[in-house]
Amino acid sequence: MIRRLWKFNGGVHPPQHKKESTGLNIGPAILPRQLTLPLHQHIGEPAEPLVQVGDHVLKGQIIARANGYVSAPVHAPSSGTIAAIGEYPIPHPSGFSADCIIIDTDGEDRWGERLGIADYQELSPSALRNLIREAGIVGLGGAGFPSYIKLNPGHDKVIKTLILNGVECEPYITCDDMLMRERSEQVIAGLRIARHALQAEQCIVAIESNKQEAFAIMRDAAQNDDDIEVVRVPTLYPQGSEKQLIKVLTGQEVPSNGLSLQIGVVSLNVGTSAAIYRAICHGEPLISRIITVAGNGVNTPRNLETLIGTPMDELIRQCDGDPAQLGKLIMGGPMMGFALHQTDLPIIKTTNCVLSHHRDQMPQQKPVLPCIRCGACMDACPVELLPQQLYWFARSDELDKAQEHDLFDCIECGCCSYVCPSNIPLVQFYRYAKGEIWIREREREKSELARQRFEFREMRIARRKAEHGAKRKQKQIAAKKRDDKEDEIKAAVERAQQRRDQARDSAIEQAEKQRTKDSRDG
Repeated sequence: MIRRLWKFNGGVHPPQHKKESTGLNIGPAILPRQLTLPLHQHIGEPAEPLVQVGDHVLKGQIIARANGYVSAPVHAPSSGTIAAIGEYPIPHPSGFSADCIIIDTDGEDRWGERLGIADYQELSPSALRNLIREAGIVGLGGAGFPSYIKLNPGHDKVIKTLILNGVECEPYITCDDMLMRERSEQVIAGLRIARHALQAEQCIVAIESNKQEAFAIMRDAAQNDDDIEVVRVPTLYPQGSEKQLIKVLTGQEVPSNGLSLQIGVVSLNVGTSAAIYRAICHGEPLISRIITVAGNGVNTPRNLETLIGTPMDELIRQCDGDPAQLGKLIMGGPMMGFALHQTDLPIIKTTNCVLSHHRDQMPQQKPVLPCIRCGACMDACPVELLPQQLYWFARSDELDKAQEHDLFDCIECGCCSYVCPSNIPLVQFYRYAKGEIWIREREREKSELARQRFEFREMRIARRKAEHGAKRKQKQIAAKKRDDKEDEIKAAVERAQQRRDQARDSAIEQAEKQRTKDSRDG
């Protein structure tokens, strides 16, 4: 039976540049002398260090624990000594530094204890999710969302469809393609584990039509499982985006600002699936991933199994490139990736590609021209937004209007910028607007918190004054009562004294009368 496919709005067909990096099998990256491990490689809170400088660690050992529900632990990718813990440059568009753990590798690459599960079906879905969480697995498609959360939709949610995303529509990137070609059994095994954790009714493996070899191999790997369907989808960017792929495969649309599980669908990347298999069946945490090293800055583009924390310039050298001759280095692909400020930044869990451009072969920057209102950006937008309007709102700092026009539904795929005849970097304006809104929202939250604190302080001061006033009044009342009591006692004493005086005077008077009478009688 051939599955019916739907279409999403827009999309583009940029040059693929896939063949350059698929001529060689996946190879191991060289073990570097030093590994740099950021504590924040995922969506959510940064991990919290468990080691100190000077500690010796083994490969796979946890060195930073998850800090909160939406977080992920970090493990040592190789054996060695903790050389430093502090702020170091990380791969981020800002060029900022962040907390990292530095490991000086000892060259032994010696594993710690590994405990795989012989039969995962004997475990409950909750136990499986806990193991996936302890392994530090996050989405390897680029987002970095902790995978155990995706596999925990809640008791009231029924997952009808689990989608395994092998589309990989971004130009140059082929790590998922090569993974499916060479390790299809791991991918399918991880899919079965995820299905058990979700109790999903059916599984769909989606592969773009330009990956014929991967499609055939994955179809053969899943042929004995009736609940897994391998589907070939047309080549169109950005079909690998979660919401667009769900629309193509199911005809359903994820609600604006909503999650796919609201419509009974969960999507995982094929790399995430393979990582789940290795974690459950072999007890291996997420300490490495396949990286595509491509671009004209390397002479031998290929895919390398790379330890997390490996400097990017090491990979460039291994692929016959010279980091000193690069004019531009991008983490990710040309559509959604971002330029880096230096070449020795570490590979992190969400790094799928290192795209390099030689300084002498840099693409020519076309001049930015005024918008001609042609509408090409609107036609290409896969989310059916109004990119031109968002551009004007972002440019004029009318951020409230940008939000009203669903700015945060933008997936920053770059289709609008790609088709713009005026070469306007539209996505950069959207990123700026989103960043400004987040900054202002945080400032608003800080101001609101400061206001609440001020009001609470004023209320506390007023309450304290009222309490002091009440106590003072009670003391005054008590003092008045004591004074009144003393006056009553004094009055009572005076009255008693008066009665005694009167009694005495009366007795004296009676005695005088008696003496007088006795005198007369005598």
